[in-house]
Order: sequence, then C-alpha cells, then structure tokens
Amino acid sequence: MKKTTHFLMYAVVLLFSTVLMAQSTVSGTVYEVGTNIPLPGANVVEKGTSNGTTTDFNGKFTLQTQASSGQVVISFVGYSSLTVKFNGDTDLGTVNLSADNSLEEIVITASGVIDLAEDRKTPVAVSTIKANEIREKAANWDLPELLKSTPSVQNIKAGGFGDGAMFLRGFDQTNTAFLLNGQPINGMEDGKMYWSNWSGVLDVANAVQVQRGLGASKLAISSVGGTVNIVTKTIDRKEGGFLQQLIGNDNYTKTTAYYSTGVNEKGWSFSAMLGHWQGDGYVDFTDGQGQTYFLSVGYQPNDNNILNFLVTGAPQWHAAAGRGSIGSFLENGRRYNSWNFSGVDSPNTLNGGNNVYPGGRNIYHKPVANLTWDLTINDKSSLSTVLYGSMGRGSFAQARTNDDGVTYARGSNNNHNWYGLVANYNNELSENLNFNVGADARFYNGIHFRDVRELIMVESVSASSGYSGDYELTREGGINPWTVFFNPNTDHSQRFGYDYEEQINYAGVFGQLEYANDNLSAFFQGAVSTQSHVRTEFLNVQQEGVSEESDKVNNPGFNLKTGLAYTLAENHKVFANAGYYSRQPFHDVLFRNNRGSNEYLVPEVENEKITGFEAGYQLGGHAFSANLNVYHTTWDNRTLLNDNGEQEEDYIGFQTQGVKQVHMGVELEVFTRPIDQLRLNGFVSVGDWTFKGDASQRSFNQDGDEIGSATAVEIDGFNVGGAAQFTAGVNADYEILPRLSVDGAWNMYDNFYSTGSLTEPTLELPSYDTVDAGLSYKMLVGDNKQNSLQFRVNVNNIFDEVYLESVNGNLAASANPAENYKGVNINNTGRFGYGRTWNVSMRFNF
Repeated sequence: MKKTTHFLMYAVVLLFSTVLMAQSTVSGTVYEVGTNIPLPGANVVEKGTSNGTTTDFNGKFTLQTQASSGQVVISFVGYSSLTVKFNGDTDLGTVNLSADNSLEEIVITASGVIDLAEDRKTPVAVSTIKANEIREKAANWDLPELLKSTPSVQNIKAGGFGDGAMFLRGFDQTNTAFLLNGQPINGMEDGKMYWSNWSGVLDVANAVQVQRGLGASKLAISSVGGTVNIVTKTIDRKEGGFLQQLIGNDNYTKTTAYYSTGVNEKGWSFSAMLGHWQGDGYVDFTDGQGQTYFLSVGYQPNDNNILNFLVTGAPQWHAAAGRGSIGSFLENGRRYNSWNFSGVDSPNTLNGGNNVYPGGRNIYHKPVANLTWDLTINDKSSLSTVLYGSMGRGSFAQARTNDDGVTYARGSNNNHNWYGLVANYNNELSENLNFNVGADARFYNGIHFRDVRELIMVESVSASSGYSGDYELTREGGINPWTVFFNPNTDHSQRFGYDYEEQINYAGVFGQLEYANDNLSAFFQGAVSTQSHVRTEFLNVQQEGVSEESDKVNNPGFNLKTGLAYTLAENHKVFANAGYYSRQPFHDVLFRNNRGSNEYLVPEVENEKITGFEAGYQLGGHAFSANLNVYHTTWDNRTLLNDNGEQEEDYIGFQTQGVKQVHMGVELEVFTRPIDQLRLNGFVSVGDWTFKGDASQRSFNQDGDEIGSATAVEIDGFNVGGAAQFTAGVNADYEILPRLSVDGAWNMYDNFYSTGSLTEPTLELPSYDTVDAGLSYKMLVGDNKQNSLQFRVNVNNIFDEVYLESVNGNLAASANPAENYKGVNINNTGRFGYGRTWNVSMRFNF
C-alpha cells in the first residue's frame, strides 16, 4: 500500500511537471504599420486552440500557451492577420499589422444595398481606396483626382472649382454609375456629375471603391464604364472627431470640424460635420467659396434592427473657366481665362472693384437626405432599405448685353426634385447558395428656365414669350446659393429664353443567385426596368398662360450578368464575367431639341445595346500580389451629343445617332512591400477604343433649332477621344521614422485623342506625365497618447509639367509649324492642365 501511494504521488508530480514544462509565455506589442499607433483589442490566439487573449490599451499582450512551442495568430479587424512562431518563453517585441484591402472595419448601414465587390465571392476588376489615403491625398481635390492612380482612370480638371471630369476605360463619367451609400447620384436627365455639389463627401468618406466594367451592382443600373461606390461615415463605434485646417495655392483655405458621439447604451449615435472653403482658383478669375455639412443620426434598438438618417450638402458658387484656342493659351499662359466680361462692375461681382465680371458662374445647393433600415430577419435572411431625396436649386450665370445695350447677368437654371427607394433582400438558401433580390424606384422632376441673376447698372430687361406676352424682367435671382435654395424663382412671368419641366420616373427590379464552395464560385444576375418621360413647355406655347405637355414615352430595359471564379491553388485565382445591357437613352436626347419643343425625335431614339466580357487572374501574397484583367465592351446604338467648341452665334451642336464603340484592353496592378517600411505599387493599362461603322448626325444652333437635315457620317476606325488609351503609374510610401512618412506618385498618359464633331477623325495629342509627392507626420498627444495631431503636405505636378489636358476639335496640323503646338493645330479649342499646386493641412484627431 505504501509503495502504491508513493507511486501515485510520483505520477501526479510528474504529470503536473510535464504540463508546467509544456507551457510557455508569449508576449509582445501590436502596432499599426505606417503610424506605429498601438492597436488595443487585437486578438492573440494560440493556433489550433481556443486559448487566447487581447492586447491592452497600449497594444501589449501576454499569453500563457498550452504547448512549449507552436504558433500564435495575431489579428485585428480591418488588418491582415499575422502568424508568428514561438519556442518556449518568447518576447515577440514589436508586431506590425498592415491594413488590408477589406472594408470590414467600417460600420456600414444599408449594407445590403451598397454594392461593394467584397460582398460577392466571384471577383470583378476593382480598386479600393481606404479612409487613411482619402484623408491624406484628397485635400482640396475632387474625387476623380483621388482615383487617377488606379488602372484605366483619367482625371480632367477643366478649370474651375468642381468642374473636373473622370474617364473610366475610355467612357466619360455620364456613363459610369456613381453611388453614395447605395444611392444613385448621377443626373437623371443626362447622367452628368458636378463635383462642386459633392465637395464635402470625401471629408467623411470611409472608402471609395472603383468597379471597372460590369461591376458587382445590386441595383437595376447599367453602367458602361463601371461603378464608383462612395461609402461615408454613418455610425461610429466610438466617440471622437477631428478639427482640420488646410491652406493651398492661390489663397485657398478650408476649415472642417467633425464629431461623433459613438453608440450609447440605448443604441443612439450622432455624427456631424461642418466646413467652409474659399479660394481664387488656379485659372484666372475662377474664385469661389462654399460650405459643406453632414449630419447622421443612428439608432439600434436591438441586434436585429439598425436605422440611420443622413443629410449632406455643399452649397457653393464658383466662377467658370471658358474654353479658348490653344493659341490663346500659348499667348497668355495656361492660367488664361478667355471667358470674362470686361468693362462692368457691380457690388455683387466676385471680383468687385477690378472691372471684370466672370463670364460664367456656377451657383448651386443640392442637399441630399436618406433614411436607411437594416433588418436582420433571421440567421439566413436580411432586408436593407434606403429611402432618399434631394432638392437641387441653382444657376449658371453669365454676363450679357442685349440688343438695347442693357448689361445683366443671365441665369440658366437647372432645378430638380428627386425622390427614390432602394431595397434589397438577401437569403442564404444553403451553405453554398445565396439568393439576392432588390428594387429601385426613382421619381424626378427637372425644372429648367432662364432668368436674371443680377441687374448690372440697369433696373429691368425686356422680354417676350407666348406664355406671358411682352413683359419686363425686374426680379434678381441672386448669386448666393442659400438664397437660391430657399427663395427660388417660381414666377413664369420672370423667366425668358426657355422655360420647361420634365418628369422622369424609373422603376427596376434586380435578382442574383450565387454559388460558392472552397474552390469554385459562380453567379447569375438580371434586372428589368422601365423609364417614362414627359416634358411640359411654358414659354413657346400657342395660347398665352397655358402650358403644353408632351405625350408620355416609356422605355423598357434590362441587363443580364454572369460570372465564375476558380481557385487554382493557394493565392491563385482566375475569374470571368459576361453581361448584356439594353439601356434606356438619356432624357436629353429624346426630343427634337432641348429648348422649346415637345416633339420627340423621328426616328425615335432607341435603347443602347452594351455587351461586355471580362476575365482576370489574381495573385495573392503578403509581400507581393497582382491583378491582371482583360476586357472587351461593345457599346452599340448610342446617341452622342457634342459641339464645335464655339460660343454664341458660331455655336453648332451635334446629335449623332447609331454610334457604335468598341473598347478593349488589358490592365495590370502590382502591390509590393519589399520591406516593412516601404510600400511600392504600380499599374499599366493598355486600351484600344475605336468607333465602328457609320452613324446619322443632326446639327442644332445655340437655341436648339435644327439646322438642315440629318446626314450620314462615316466614323469607322476613328479613335475615341477624351482620355488616354495608355496609362501607367507607380506610387510609393516609405516610413522614414515612426509616424513620419513620405509618398510619391508618377502617372503617364499616352495614345491620347481629341473630342470633336465626328465628321473628321480625332486628333492624336502629345503624351505627358506628372509627378506628385506628399509628406505626413502624426504626433501622439494626450494623457494616454489617445489623440493625435497630423500634419500633411501635398505637392501635385511637382516638376511643373506643361501639357494639353483636353482638346475639342478636328482641325489637322498646319503646314506652317508656327501654327502647331507639338503637332496639334493651335486653332483647335483646348485646355492646358494645372501647373505645380500645393496644400498643407493640420488635423487634430480626438
């Protein structure tokens, strides 16, 4: 018995000794790459077990492991996880986690509606720009400038504040779908985007995702070039905010403040942002100013419901830059603005006292509001709904002198009331099968007229119309965007030139079925829609005081998309997508002319036909990854609007029907991290974009009256202009010291062509490249280093490259070399890009 007792005691001691000897202590500190900010709450788990811990407020952790050697997995939401080996007691020291390409750290309301590519397992050609990069590089630029370092994107600044444009795979921004938290924001009439109306969006953006080509849309939209998703802050998990002051070239200044309460114990959260900007503009006489505001109220009564109300707007005015001949810019410099009305002065002019009135001035206020509701029905299904609306009020004011010698500012007003609903239902039918269905309804009322914005040194302007007879214009609409919004001109007797309204109603349904297992994923989606158009004329009518309404035209449309992806091996995936769209034409191309007629064009404009194919290869990896895409898009039966680039009596507008374009190309993106402190990425896009076949063209004068009859135009083989068909770029970010980094970007543009009337081949333009650079430093402040003070310097076009940014015209090179600029006839209308620009900002995060 005694020996047995001794044996049992010995066995117990041996067992405990073995267990104790098998345990190890692993410790370390987890930081964010690039900022060296501690990551509190990061997970540290012994691989193959449920044994784990989390980092403290300073990013430190200590884990008692169950084995003497093995691996620990360190992870944090929104960052790439890291697996580290240990052998016995191990101090890992500093562990750096880098932000990955996912959007998981963002609290997204209406998550079922926002069509981010990560929601689909079958990939598409996509680039995602995260909050930190937006915060540093957006500065005082519009969204297209931020996207120029992604494949097949080109940004055209176009002169004045917010007047820029973006091209995606050679398609202009009217044919790229832009979504704000799942809400369509392209103009309903013509698809246009006016970036001056969205100047505050990037201040509260969490991410911007560019889906090239077919995209991953959960709406019944048929974008040709791609889809750009802007995801803003809505509900913040934690209390905090920022104060930022930015200054830049040409007396630019911008002040912004943001604060969020975080989510309280009762599920409520509040966020608000307010900003003001002003500046003289890079181009002469293009000064402007505006405000930005954002308010978000969230409520989560329980785990199954999240509601959020958001309103944002950017009231502003800015003077525009007119187009001129290339020769006039060479003579006067690239800051030259030919579009000014000299010899007048008014207390209300932007350049009061200098005897110059802006030739064109944009005044607009477009508040946007939406209410979102995310409902988790059960473990398998959910419903997201967005109810939205916007009221746009504004004008484009131009100084004019009529036949009586009366000088005034004429306003071309483009007001609207827009309401819509987007809903999406998602159901996991099985572990591998997912079903998605949605609806999209939009109701749009456009209000267009001319009036007097300012009476310059006169008391009235004479006018005449069929609706109001002979009358005097005595009302001044003003140039203050707040006044324009709250006190719009609703009196038809104080309008002239043109006065009409349009009602556009749109309804569509969408469905998607996706299958996915460990190696294979495939999806099929389809959408059907209908769009109706009615136009009401008030000015050019037969009976005084009686408006005339057009017949209603209804256009059905549909789209079909399918795709699959296959994982060849770890970190190697291939995919292919295909789609066909029957897209309704824009409202602006349906009528005989845009001003003064309710007659539809004969023959009627039919739906556009778009066929797209895309394939890609994705290589994953921590230090090196790459995306290779090929695409082919055929855009048939298009109606194209352009002009001869002239003003007033010399203006001729062209409407070309039956246009066919074929865009094909290859895109390569490479992401590398040679060392922990260096991120080095690059891209190359090679495109071949040409017109095919013949088309039919009509011509119109400045009043919208048709000139002559339709003529056939031969466009086969003409290059598609507006954007470079070859783009390439390299961007790098290097951490010099903890929280001190420098970055740079080089972009090149070649195989670049003009836009024109299509009666003659487009012109090849000279290639160019630009270099941008930036410097960031973040200082940790506060008792626990929980706040930060961030300094940022951006210099764009650092080498002051002189380049033609865009040309409108088909005039071939002259035999006289003095009449050419780098092979382009200087009598064509064009615009040079900006020279060296800069901005400096200081941001306090709390």
